[in-house]
Amino acid sequence: MFKPARILQATSVFLLIAGCGTTQNNALSSPSAQTASVVSNAGTPSQAAVPVAPAPSIKAGVSVVGNSSFLKANGELTPNIQAYAQEVSQVRNIPLPYVVAILQDAQYNATAAKLMTPGKTRIKRSWVTYRNRFVEPVRINKGVEFWSEHKTALDKAAREYGVPPSIIVAIIGVETVYGRNTGNFRVLDALATLGFSYPDSSRPERSQLFRDQLADLIQLDYEKKLDGREVQGSFAGAMGLPQFMPGSLMRYAVDGDNDGHIDLLYSVDDAIFSVASFLRLHGWEPGLPVFAPMILPANPQALVVGGLFPTYDWETLQSKGAKIRPMAGNQVDKKSQQAVLSPAVAAGTTTSAWKNHKLGIVDLLDEPRNQAEYRAGTPNFFAITHYNRSYFYATSVADLAQALADRVGYGGPNL
Repeated sequence: MFKPARILQATSVFLLIAGCGTTQNNALSSPSAQTASVVSNAGTPSQAAVPVAPAPSIKAGVSVVGNSSFLKANGELTPNIQAYAQEVSQVRNIPLPYVVAILQDAQYNATAAKLMTPGKTRIKRSWVTYRNRFVEPVRINKGVEFWSEHKTALDKAAREYGVPPSIIVAIIGVETVYGRNTGNFRVLDALATLGFSYPDSSRPERSQLFRDQLADLIQLDYEKKLDGREVQGSFAGAMGLPQFMPGSLMRYAVDGDNDGHIDLLYSVDDAIFSVASFLRLHGWEPGLPVFAPMILPANPQALVVGGLFPTYDWETLQSKGAKIRPMAGNQVDKKSQQAVLSPAVAAGTTTSAWKNHKLGIVDLLDEPRNQAEYRAGTPNFFAITHYNRSYFYATSVADLAQALADRVGYGGPNL
């Protein structure tokens, strides 16, 4: 198993600050209220999935920009964090002294705060630059090796969840280069820093998210599912090969190797099955492609709605001028900047099942070049956006998956 890199990777920062398609770009995707939540134990993963309701947000506690201490001079928690601890204890049914002891061990991390601080100038969104960062030789070559080494687990996960190996491998490749760059921040410190000292006071919902994730971390520690004082991850608190936040680990992770314990850092099988579980529970439809093979109308930007869910049916798009695109290889029409997808991505199966599902028009803007590419996303595209809300991210995953499938000669369905 790969050991976590001991350096901060520029790609992690890029995922948080680079331009996105139409929605906020972050690695902290919140579970949709429209999907089920699961926690998995030992046994066959699909049999072990037990629905569990997400815990309510912790209302106590506030974020104060620049606050670098969580303790009073005598070592006790500040009143703000003590109130938070009391509510976590009540809501999560954890003894108060246990919660307090973990929070007393948390330390402010100035680097995490700095990396989350918004820039003074807006960065122009560039789809071409973003894509080139992730669909590149290292991730393709290492991805082929990863696929070959873990083919058995990937095939089993694909059978149980309907998510093809190429997509699973691509997500792990984009997130951590197959486990090489998993982060070296203590998750406890990162979440406490961003929960109680978020550097942007105009975004209170962000600090709320981190306080809720901190509560999830404390609960996971109390349930002995991880060591909350030792576990490391990204500066935003994401962990393991697939970079799951504590809440996602609690609700969607799967014991893929059947050893009775979920370990997303050192168990590749757990990581593989957990990615598949997350996508399926966020709307992945087995047998569908990621993008529908169509020629869009002359002004596709007018059809862009945005968001994390598709909105159009095929008949509506047809009435606006959309047509089915003949297969023409994996390339981009330079004139229209619309995707020309290979059969594996566009068709997915020999049927046109995608016509029976809602679709969404995806805009991939390149502001420095004053151009844009448009694609028609199926529910499977939008399932990926729940992993990371950026359209750039989801499309890069799909394109990397295609590159990997081409290299290994994968002819399976629903790529």
